[in-house]
Amino acid sequence: MNCRFCKTPLKDVFIDLVNSPASNSFLTKAQLNEPETFYPLKVYTCTTCFLVQIDEYKKSDAIFNSDYVYFSSFSTTWLEHSRKYTELMMERFGFGKQSLVAEVASNDGYLLQYFREKGIPVLGIEPTANTARVAIDKGIDTVIDFFGVRLATRLAAEGKKADLLLGNNVLAHVPDIVDFVGGMKVLLKDQGVITMEFPHLMQLVDNNQFDTIYHEHFSYLSFYTVQQIFRSQELELFDVDELTTHGGSLRIYARHLADVSKPVGPRVQSMLEKEAAKGMKTLAYYDNFQAKAQKIKYDLTSFLIEQKRSGKKVAAYGAAAKGNTLLNYCGIKNDLVDFVVDANPHKQGKWLPASHIPVVEESVLKQQRPDYVLILPWNLRDEITKQLSYIKEWGGRFVIPIPRLEISEA
Repeated sequence: MNCRFCKTPLKDVFIDLVNSPASNSFLTKAQLNEPETFYPLKVYTCTTCFLVQIDEYKKSDAIFNSDYVYFSSFSTTWLEHSRKYTELMMERFGFGKQSLVAEVASNDGYLLQYFREKGIPVLGIEPTANTARVAIDKGIDTVIDFFGVRLATRLAAEGKKADLLLGNNVLAHVPDIVDFVGGMKVLLKDQGVITMEFPHLMQLVDNNQFDTIYHEHFSYLSFYTVQQIFRSQELELFDVDELTTHGGSLRIYARHLADVSKPVGPRVQSMLEKEAAKGMKTLAYYDNFQAKAQKIKYDLTSFLIEQKRSGKKVAAYGAAAKGNTLLNYCGIKNDLVDFVVDANPHKQGKWLPASHIPVVEESVLKQQRPDYVLILPWNLRDEITKQLSYIKEWGGRFVIPIPRLEISEA
C-alpha cells in the first residue's frame, strides 16, 4: 500500500487491531446465522507526510449505503455543538440570507437545520440515502451523492458555489482525500470559508483512543498533515480551534490561497509548534501504541470475567462504532455483556457485529437493573452519566474504558 496523499510506500505499522467487521454493519436476527465478513484493521504511519491510515479494505460505497445506521441528531450534546457553531459562523463571518452554506456529509440535517432557521440558504451533500431523506423531510435541500471533484464541478456549474463549506467528522472518512479536498476548492466561492472538524491524532495517541480506529476512518489526522494536503490543492489554513468533541478534535479554517482578505492567524503556527514539540514529525512518537491498546484489552476483559464469575450483570450503553472496535479487539461477546442500550431506533432490535450483543431501548435497562453499565461512547460520558444517573437507585455503577479502565459511581 502507498500513502493516499504523498504515495510513499507504507511499511511502518502504527497499530494492528487484527480483523473486524465494518463497525456499523449491524445484524438482523436472520443474519445471526449467516457468515460475517471480517476485514483487516491494520494502520500504517507514512514516513514522509505522517498521515496515519488504513487501506480501503471495505469500499466506501459499501460502508456508506442506504443501510447506514448513524444518525447525528440522537446526541443532544452534538446538536448543541452544532447550534453554537451556527451562531459563531454568523457572528464571525457575517453569513446571511444572501449566503449559501453547504455541508459535506450532512447526515440527517442535524446542523444545517440551524442555518435554515436563520433564513440562510443551505445545501446538504450526503451519500447515505436513508439519512438524507430525513434531512429532506426537514426541508433541507440535499444531494445524495459522494463528494469530490466530479460532484463539485457539477454543482459549481449549476451556480451552487458556497460561501461557507463545512464538514464535520468526514475528512477522515474519505479514501481519496486529495480528490475530496480538491472538490472543496472547486465548490468554494473566491472569498468563501471552509471549516472542517476531525478528531486530532495527537489526542488519539496521547489518550489511548485506539477504539476510534475502524474501517470508516481511512485517515487519522494531524494539523501538520492536513495543512500539507490542503496546500496541495491551493487552499490555505488560516485558523484552528481546539475542541473537546470526540475526545479532542480540531476545527480548521481554510480559504483559497489567493484570498488575502483572511490573514493567517497566530494559532496556526502555535498548533504546528505544539505538534512538533510532541514529536509528531518523528516515527518515535507513533511507537508503542500497540502496547497501550493491549493494556486496555487485558484490563477490560479481566474485569468483565471477574464480574461474571461473581454473578454480576453487565450492560453497555451506546452502540457506537468505537464501541464495536473496542469489543471486537478485546474479544468480548454476549456472554460477558448482556445487552447494549441505544437511543437510535434504527439500531434497536439489531445485534452488534461479531459480538452479537443485542441493541435495545432504554426501558430494558430499567427493567434489568445491571450492576455495571459500560459506556462505549466515552466521549459522551457526561451526557450519558447524567441521563442514566438513576442507576444509583439499585447500586449500579459506570465503567469507562478509555483512556484507562475506570469504575465510577452513578
